[in-house]
Amino acid sequence: MNRRLTIACLTILLACAAPASQAQISTRAYAPENLSQLSTPDRSRVIAQEYADQSNGRRIPDDQLRFYLAQVNSGWGFSRIKQDIATSLRGSGNGGGWNGGGGGWNGGGGSHTSVVRCESQKNRNQTCNTGWRSARLSRQISGTQCVEGRNWGSRNGTVWVSGGCRAEFVEGRGNSGGGWGGGNSNYSVTCSSNNNRQQTCAWEARRGRPVLLQQLSGSACMEGRSWGYTNGSLWVSNGCRARFGVR
Repeated sequence: MNRRLTIACLTILLACAAPASQAQISTRAYAPENLSQLSTPDRSRVIAQEYADQSNGRRIPDDQLRFYLAQVNSGWGFSRIKQDIATSLRGSGNGGGWNGGGGGWNGGGGSHTSVVRCESQKNRNQTCNTGWRSARLSRQISGTQCVEGRNWGSRNGTVWVSGGCRAEFVEGRGNSGGGWGGGNSNYSVTCSSNNNRQQTCAWEARRGRPVLLQQLSGSACMEGRSWGYTNGSLWVSNGCRARFGVR
């Protein structure tokens, strides 16, 4: 009788403890390095939680979350997203920009390029120090289109953004106006995704990897998501229309 009573009590205790244990597991953010192992909702949850942890509870901007989800599909691991979030928050709290090094955008090449991220939060104007005579946009992060002269520009060793433009910038080549130096300065290709269809455009491989010079579409052109360069071929999709050139 005592043995049956003991077993019954243990069963009740285990049953009560199980939900609490399961709750702890479900609330703990599980973030493998390869986020593609997770479902899309879980990827969003993990990235949003990481942003909240690093920003003292702030909500990640929707366009930034969409950007990270797209980068997961293009091969970014969780550690790179964590680093990018840290860089973004450091920039927005310190003039809005950062000078890249190990974690900066490098255009897919072998050597790192100095990068400054400048972000217009809540559509406010933001000025970021660069130290360059001119700058050019290398990667748009915001869903808002960044158009030079309208909501971003460079002057006197700074780059400025407004109207929700959030992007990464690199040094412009040449002595003025963000021009391009060297023999490749006049080479460019305009590639358009019509009706959101993917389009492949001819690119001279001897020119090296293309960089985005000017976005022409209302749809955001984001490398790895709506444009890219693979196996010697330049492609655009999702309504991206832009002019590409060489560094």
